[in-house]
Amino acid sequence: MGCGQAVPPASRLTDVMHHSNNALKTVALLGLLSAILVIGGRAIAGDQGIEYGLGIAVVMNFASYFFSDKIALATSGAQPVTQETAPEIYARVAPLVGGLAQRMGIPMPKLYITPEPSPNAFATGRDPNHASVAFTQGILTLMDDRELEGVVAHELGHVLNRDILISSIAGTIAAAITALSRFAMWFGGRRDDRDRGSGLEALVMMILAPIAAMLIQMAISRTREFSADAASAKYIGSPYPLIGALRKLDTWSQRIPMEATPTTQHLYIMKPLAGSSMMRLFSTHPSTEERIQRLEQMR
Repeated sequence: MGCGQAVPPASRLTDVMHHSNNALKTVALLGLLSAILVIGGRAIAGDQGIEYGLGIAVVMNFASYFFSDKIALATSGAQPVTQETAPEIYARVAPLVGGLAQRMGIPMPKLYITPEPSPNAFATGRDPNHASVAFTQGILTLMDDRELEGVVAHELGHVLNRDILISSIAGTIAAAITALSRFAMWFGGRRDDRDRGSGLEALVMMILAPIAAMLIQMAISRTREFSADAASAKYIGSPYPLIGALRKLDTWSQRIPMEATPTTQHLYIMKPLAGSSMMRLFSTHPSTEERIQRLEQMR
């Protein structure tokens, strides 16, 4: 399939089935996260714990829905890319982004650049109508146009699938579980006489619930990364632009590591190599080798 050709009906059907499976898996994992929040809240603080947990989740999800994109862009130091502010960069990336957005049937997202020398990129926004794509200075220097197109298609795949919203919701629920656990550790567990004798249950939940929440959040993130990789291969018509980009990103991100907050690491196409080696074991991204292997199977 050429770069400008329409996606054939058989491919559309396969794509719908693929996204349906991923959607079901994501919904199941989000449901499990919510269950941990409710069950953990009750174990830690009794019946009121459920109210606390749900209240925290509602507030954090509301904030995530409306403000996660602004927070991510501000945290990364991103600046808008327009014909007026950065004409050379705009002339290079706007045709790639605009062409792929048209092919995917989504609006043209806003463009941003960050001064970060480490090569990376991310998309953010609660839906295709409020999407933004940010590039680091390093990735624009490192990639040729074909590889950059692979990266852009991956990020727009996240936008098309509304992955940013899903990941943000998963992150806020996980954060609510962690916050509830820490609250109980500092101020004590439940004190309802009806729940006496369950101190061990509360202690176990305080320790295990945040770990389980983190692992589920990571599983959701890894699932979405594979889907975005597949979208890149599909809408370009070949997996090789993204394969070449991933190989460069893997090599150069280790040579020029970047710092990113835990709340934004999952957004990047390549996980920023920040923190200890132990923390990298709990990754929001699949390994580069596994991503490339899956892409090569799509050729």
